[in-house]
Amino acid sequence: MPCLHSDAQKSMEPDGATPGAASPATARSFRGETVREPPMIRGTGWFFSPQWSPRSKKRGERFGDGLRSDQVEAWLDDHSDFTRDYFLRRTSAVRGAQSPLPRLPRSSSDHTDMLRPVPHRRSSSPPMDSHLNISSLVDRLKPLASNPDWEDPFSPDLLGCHSPFSTRSSRFSFSPCRPLSPICSPDLPHSPHPPPPPAESAAACGHGECCPWATELLRGGLGRMGSVAELCRGAALHSGELLMAECCSLSLVKKDCGGKNTLEEVVAPTALGLRSEVDLCSRAHPILTKGIMGDVLSTGSPINLRDASVDPRFDLDDDESSHIRNVLSVPIKNHTREVVGVVLMINKRKGCDGSVSSFTDMDEKVLLNHVDVLGMVLDNVQLYESSRQEAKRSQALLEMAQVLSKEHLSFEVLLSKMAATIMPFTHAQYCTIFIPSEQTPAGEDQAEFSRVIHLECEELGSTCQIYRRERDFGDLDPSNALKTLVCKKTLNMSDGSEASRNSVICCPVRNEMSENVIAVCQLTNKRNRDSDEVEAFNRYDQRLLEDLALYCGLALQYAQAVQITEERRASIEVTQEVLAYHITAAEEEIQALQEAAIPTVESLQLLDFHFSDFGLPEEATSQATVRMFLDLNLVQDFNIDYKSLCQWVLTVRRGYRNNVPYHNWNHALSTAQSMFAMLMATERLQTIFSRLEILALMIATLSHDLDHRGYSNSYIERSQQPLAQLYGHSSLERHHYNLCLFILNNTGSQILSGLSAEDHRAVLHMIKRAILATDLTVYMERRKEFFSLTKKSRVSWKSEKKRDLLRSMLMTASDLSAITKPWPEQKRIANLVTMEFFAQGDKEKKEFKINPIDIMDREKSTRLPYMQVEYINDICYPLYKAVSRLFDTCSPLLRGCRKNRENWIHFAESAKGKDCNHSCCITLEAHQNQDEETQPEE
Repeated sequence: MPCLHSDAQKSMEPDGATPGAASPATARSFRGETVREPPMIRGTGWFFSPQWSPRSKKRGERFGDGLRSDQVEAWLDDHSDFTRDYFLRRTSAVRGAQSPLPRLPRSSSDHTDMLRPVPHRRSSSPPMDSHLNISSLVDRLKPLASNPDWEDPFSPDLLGCHSPFSTRSSRFSFSPCRPLSPICSPDLPHSPHPPPPPAESAAACGHGECCPWATELLRGGLGRMGSVAELCRGAALHSGELLMAECCSLSLVKKDCGGKNTLEEVVAPTALGLRSEVDLCSRAHPILTKGIMGDVLSTGSPINLRDASVDPRFDLDDDESSHIRNVLSVPIKNHTREVVGVVLMINKRKGCDGSVSSFTDMDEKVLLNHVDVLGMVLDNVQLYESSRQEAKRSQALLEMAQVLSKEHLSFEVLLSKMAATIMPFTHAQYCTIFIPSEQTPAGEDQAEFSRVIHLECEELGSTCQIYRRERDFGDLDPSNALKTLVCKKTLNMSDGSEASRNSVICCPVRNEMSENVIAVCQLTNKRNRDSDEVEAFNRYDQRLLEDLALYCGLALQYAQAVQITEERRASIEVTQEVLAYHITAAEEEIQALQEAAIPTVESLQLLDFHFSDFGLPEEATSQATVRMFLDLNLVQDFNIDYKSLCQWVLTVRRGYRNNVPYHNWNHALSTAQSMFAMLMATERLQTIFSRLEILALMIATLSHDLDHRGYSNSYIERSQQPLAQLYGHSSLERHHYNLCLFILNNTGSQILSGLSAEDHRAVLHMIKRAILATDLTVYMERRKEFFSLTKKSRVSWKSEKKRDLLRSMLMTASDLSAITKPWPEQKRIANLVTMEFFAQGDKEKKEFKINPIDIMDREKSTRLPYMQVEYINDICYPLYKAVSRLFDTCSPLLRGCRKNRENWIHFAESAKGKDCNHSCCITLEAHQNQDEETQPEE
């Protein structure tokens, strides 16, 4: 980067030629070849013409001999944009050059190769004018990709040709360079030969070299430029020393909540020089920010006040006006020429004789050239720093998510771990989480906190240790947290005058559902890692704190959800205890059944397909159930405790509701007896099924309608009862199975305790499948497959899938077996079913204002015989026909079903004369014809 203010500048062209004028070509010899050099810009130590390279000079010959400094200054005054445009072009060449640049030696002290002559440019290359318009190159200079691991484009190997005598360092630090020339020394005489290259410690702008600050800035690359604050501080200090200012300051543009551009101080007013007045910096900044810097921001033009006291934009008293003499402020613009900041210089230092000087036009050009470099680099550095901050933020978010996903001993431990996650990223010394009481008033004076979690960070070298301290409310200042609780906004109290001693930022923690503030997170005292001083929290720290607040809100909701879940779990356990107590049979009943003599199957007629429990005492029904388990040898085969069996039977019986007309204990016993009769009558079934499958079928038949409410699944789903919300489809059947499982696990009723773990899982799975099969919707879905299977001449039942299908069909056959009972029993059961259906139809009319289906409509009770015939033909008869085709011993079920169909047809004919409905007659005749067609096949 050029530093124009030099006491060693030379003439632009020999013999007083002005820039741009045609001058005689000078002949020079390169390795015995004579070429002519076209007119070029010469004599400056900080840039080179695109048509010339220092290697084209003879070794030991001074570039720029014979040029006068006044000619250089005159040409530069007329071409102030050349430096910026040239630098933009060279930067673009580094990023995507059409031709490679010469590679320089690695050693900074070895410059022999740079002085070696190189072939002259080809004569075909067009001469380039110093007024070359490179605005297109400016547009092409865009912010670079932000990747911490990218390859540095500003490699010293590429940029070395621009600064052959610049210093090299492994890490560039933004320390101010020495002034251009000693303040109190006479002008140095012009010399045709340059002095020896200065040492690294004495490198400064203007001694025939590149600008060390710009050179090292570019050679370091983004990875070594430091933060935005470091970059801006280095630029401000370097420019201030170069211009010999007493004080410098720099602010960057940021947008406020309303989208308006405002200035944010990045480099506080800093005193420069040994004789600078430190008190000047503390007084000047508030006034200049509102006045001069604000005007530069709004206009985008530099301001050079040679006498600040007479400027109307200042309102200085006499004491202040004596300190602030002159001001130079210029805008910092990025590659799109948008103002991104403002730099300010105060008071040009006095000369050796005490004379007061002011900032000149040349000073303004120097400062503009430096901030042009800063503006170009600033975009990339901000983008790069933003990418690093986002990477750290992503890491913090990931760590907090991992903490949130794990189980913790308490809610306080969870919040402590989450707060400890961001403390190393924000460099905060303290992190406090205030949790308000449940009944917090709206006013700040009445608000109070019930709990507080306080963490302290202690740095140990490159690492830090975080401790959780038990602190009383009296030791902490909750005022800032109370303000945040009331206003419900993030508050950064680091901008006040006490920021140097204490910095605080508070953020509310919200409940995402109710938008209420449920806690306040507070960070205190951000420590500078280098100086250990307290500094203000920035926007990046604020974002991290807001992220913590969001995760704390999730943690609070998670803790509340866990608490509610635990409370409901405890409530369910209490309910189950109450249910187990009331559903379990009394000890007297269990003992009476255990000691009773169980009648034989013959006396109870359990082997008869026409079995009826009508008129059978309750004690006899329990004994009949025990007898079926005994005769199937289930008690002996599975080592079932006899007392447990008695208690289980009595508990299942109590699990059915007595106020339900049909789906009660008698229906469960009838279903189990039908399954028992088929198993006992068909030896082949006992061969097909394993002993475990038979046990599952008997348990399932007795439990398949536990706690039936007398309503169908459709009514439960339409009325949105808890059962429908809990189970979804097949709500009743799933509820029956869960209650069956509850009874099997109830103390004293554990008849499966003798099974191995594998057999226990297998039998429960089969019980569930069997109970769910009693849903007629499932039956209608699977019966086509079963009917096709029964039409085969031979069927292999080794497949578990086929046996599961057979078990499901036998469950439905047992469940519907009431249609196969003798006519008196069938008529009685039909009336019970009708009572249930009509009661549901009445509720649907009342609650849903709809007309129920015919079988549940009380107003269509006269159609009951016809609906029974439809039920037999569509549901029952095909099933019993298929079962009888497989097992002849089950044919009594088919005969009983066919006979009841005939009885319902005759019943309908007898009622035809009383209330003849034409459509009913047609339906009945269709069923008669269907009966006649199926007779030969049977």
